[in-house]
Amino acid sequence: QVQLVESGGGLVQPGGSLRLSCAASGRILRINDMGWYRQAPGNKRELVARIDSGGSTNYADSVKGRFTISRDNAKNTVYLQMPSLKPEDSAVYYCKADILMSGNSYWNNYWGQGTQVTVSS
Repeated sequence: QVQLVESGGGLVQPGGSLRLSCAASGRILRINDMGWYRQAPGNKRELVARIDSGGSTNYADSVKGRFTISRDNAKNTVYLQMPSLKPEDSAVYYCKADILMSGNSYWNNYWGQGTQVTVSS
């Protein structure tokens, strides 16, 4: 009964900015790593950025120095700030979270439905 809902995608011109949000809801006890992945048509899904429960981050080389991932543990929400967007950033962006649910002894990865980011002039 865990749900991840992404928001903040849209159409933006090259050089523009977007901020993605992903909120987790349900019978959540703990959230470990959270991350953002993206997939363009015909391409494999790739890691964009991730952040652990302590705030340590990791970025793909293609976005390192541009994007910033952050999280609000009280809101079970992860964000991705995306300035200086390029056409090659266009993709569906998916949220992923490693979650321990109430009543379970198992950690599982959960995925959101994705939000479209299109960078075009």
